[in-house]
Amino acid sequence: MKTPLIEFKDVTKCFGDKIVLDRVNLRIYEGEVTTIIGLSGSGKSVLLKHIIGLLQPDEGVILFRGKPVSAMSRSDLAGSFRQISYMFQGNALFDSMTVYDNIALPLIETTHLKKTEIHRKVLARMKQTELTEAAAKYPSELSGGMQKRAALARALITDPRIVLFDEPTSGQDPVRKNAILSMIAQNQRKLNFTAVLVSHEIPDVYFISNRILALYDHRIVFQGTPEELEDFNHPFMDEVINSLEGLQRELTGLYSKRQFEMLNHLQLKRRKGGETFCLVIFSLNEIDAIVSQIGHDAAQEILRHMGLFIDRHFGATGGISTRRATNEILTMLPYSSLAETEKIMEDFIADFNRQAVPSLEEGACKFAPGGAVELTILAGAAEGQSRADIDALLEEARSKQKEIGRLQCAPGE
Repeated sequence: MKTPLIEFKDVTKCFGDKIVLDRVNLRIYEGEVTTIIGLSGSGKSVLLKHIIGLLQPDEGVILFRGKPVSAMSRSDLAGSFRQISYMFQGNALFDSMTVYDNIALPLIETTHLKKTEIHRKVLARMKQTELTEAAAKYPSELSGGMQKRAALARALITDPRIVLFDEPTSGQDPVRKNAILSMIAQNQRKLNFTAVLVSHEIPDVYFISNRILALYDHRIVFQGTPEELEDFNHPFMDEVINSLEGLQRELTGLYSKRQFEMLNHLQLKRRKGGETFCLVIFSLNEIDAIVSQIGHDAAQEILRHMGLFIDRHFGATGGISTRRATNEILTMLPYSSLAETEKIMEDFIADFNRQAVPSLEEGACKFAPGGAVELTILAGAAEGQSRADIDALLEEARSKQKEIGRLQCAPGE
């Protein structure tokens, strides 16, 4: 079995009479995105501080690459902690320093690099996090989202193998929350570091995480894949997941994957034999190019507008929609025939090209400087009966996809 990069065994932490962590067991694996979710104040930040060594457990053992941290030599321990970087909840940028100087600080303090090499690395990180134009600005002159990007650039400047993110989206509006998460996920894939996030408000948790850890009542009550979390039967699901689902709907106008599957299950039980339903699959080609060339904000705003526009047309006829993948939105119309669905689609396409495309091209597509990108939107529908195989219907709908619109995403002024 694969050795965890970080492992907790029966870790307990108390502050006075208050138990914060109670016999916590968890495993974090190298090269993955692990997200720890739980209600605010449940001890997630305390857990992170144990990983980075700021706190020591009262009981239990923490292992790093299979070795107990408490038994490691001082030099080995220092070497392990040098691999870890931390993005603080409140950003922790120095107000008296420019963005450039904030990002450069870890290199100045922890390395012996020459000024020219530090300059090269800082410029590269600023470009990567869309901060080049803000190099000479101070934190007080930045928006909340740009401050988050500066904190991320500083966390990545030393090329860490492990990056801990403490509530990285707190205090941000819905679109910015998802943009920050998208930015973290993209950088993790590009640089292959191990990411550990904690949050009580992750709208896109199913798309950015390899594994989920659920912290509830001072313990880890679940650890597994996002798909396995769907089948987890525990009070945690009602108290925590429902709050995340509300953010997902607020963010995109769509249901969460879990809500979609529950509603689909209810509709399935209500359908009579022979009744038809339809699936529509929308694909946004080149969404990754939008992220890299125009910016994360633009990509998330396009997805949000797309979801809201789909919900406006198909939701009015009983349709339910969810984000199936990074660039796919799935809509189910529970009692519609293919002919009815195609009529709704005709109205949707006409309104989308008349209203949504001009609005997005003047707004979301000009959020940030970058190269021009053409985004093609495809849609296809398939009809099924009562207990039809959803996966087979999805493949049929994909095979019928055709272009329904284009967005010309140009650089900002």
